Amino acid sequence: MSKILLKNAKIVNENSIFESDVLLDRDFISKIDSNISDGNAKVIDLEGDLLLPGVIDDQVHFREPGLTHKGTIATESRAAIAGGITTFMEQPNTIPQTTTIEKLEEKFAIAAKGSSANYSFLFGGTNDNLEELKRLDKNACSGVKLFLGSSTGNMLVDNEEVLEKIFSNTEMVISAHCEDEGTIRANLAKYKDMYGDDIPIEMHPIIRSAEACYLSSSNAIALAKKTGARLHVFHVSTGIETDLFTNKIPLQEKKITAEVCIHHLWFSDEDYAEKGTHIKWNPAVKTTSDRDKLWEALLDDRFDVIATDHAPHTLEEKDNPYTSAPSGGPLVQHALLAMLQKEKEGIISLEKIVEKMCHNPSKLFDIDRRGFIREGYYADLVQVNQSSKNEVKKANLFYKCGWSPFEGVTFDSEVKRTFVNGLLAYENGNFSAEKKARRLTFNR
Repeated sequence: MSKILLKNAKIVNENSIFESDVLLDRDFISKIDSNISDGNAKVIDLEGDLLLPGVIDDQVHFREPGLTHKGTIATESRAAIAGGITTFMEQPNTIPQTTTIEKLEEKFAIAAKGSSANYSFLFGGTNDNLEELKRLDKNACSGVKLFLGSSTGNMLVDNEEVLEKIFSNTEMVISAHCEDEGTIRANLAKYKDMYGDDIPIEMHPIIRSAEACYLSSSNAIALAKKTGARLHVFHVSTGIETDLFTNKIPLQEKKITAEVCIHHLWFSDEDYAEKGTHIKWNPAVKTTSDRDKLWEALLDDRFDVIATDHAPHTLEEKDNPYTSAPSGGPLVQHALLAMLQKEKEGIISLEKIVEKMCHNPSKLFDIDRRGFIREGYYADLVQVNQSSKNEVKKANLFYKCGWSPFEGVTFDSEVKRTFVNGLLAYENGNFSAEKKARRLTFNR
């Protein structure tokens, strides 16, 4: 049937929680009202469960092309919709890198065939592809990604003249990974002299230090102010960076915005003893004091978006000594549940979770008709039962890499159903054979 009628939903949307029915007609939300009836619709009774807009994750690494032993767009997007993420923006550091328009379109073609979630990609800036970036249409993809700290291949942008030209020559959002390369290299050399390759993992936030983060992010912000560029700072991880951002103006008026990631809100350096390299990320998970300040900045709106930086590696790769264990971990399946757990603990409200994970990414990247429960918008929706225990274990993971840093955690909520463009794409552990995921369009 082309219509689906969701009955008895507890909707969380636009700073409000209310009970309603929702009628889906093909790809779109047709009607939001109490006591809707439609004889031509398939009826699903949500029995008072939460109904949220589909989560929009502005930073994932799905590893395709080139690193598909870790994950693919098909496998990781399935895990994403199982976690209530209906839209993702994937990063350019694949093999080959997404640093030409040709390679960008090749990625879109892969996603069109296999993605279960709506998709877009970030175009990678380098020291030598400015002319290609100038050719890029502002509506072609979600934005430009710059690595201002260590990355693979030639994606570290460390030429200050080129960097200023990039900031001056795009209307798109520039999303930046900010860590100072010189500081990190000096710190790493020091600890390699002390320990060789088997550096204790507890040194990771000291090597990739708060100072390295602050130096890079403050320089990027200064350059954005100088050039008038639209800058979005990815995965802020330190307390000292939080005061670089403002909450004094609405998001739509901000030229400089910031994101915080699930792992920096959940873990701290106290967890390295148990988790080891399984919680090795760049930027590093830092102190409990840093984590507390990240929460403060999120709740008072200095931070605008919650994302995952989902970056799967195999366990074999992660279990290497420090210098050869890659940074990153799989998170899309449990990101929403982790934040809902914090709501249960009284740390964040349901309304704020939806604002930071659904509404704000849509606003920030000018996404067309997604991120809200509104009539006429795409029917990207998530049903969550808040009284269903959900233990994370290998047997119920959908990641290709087959592990999670949340293994052993029991969440007090569960994603029951996920709708993507009106399709019931995920239901109680099962996936639809049909796919209706779409390439994102923008209103720029």
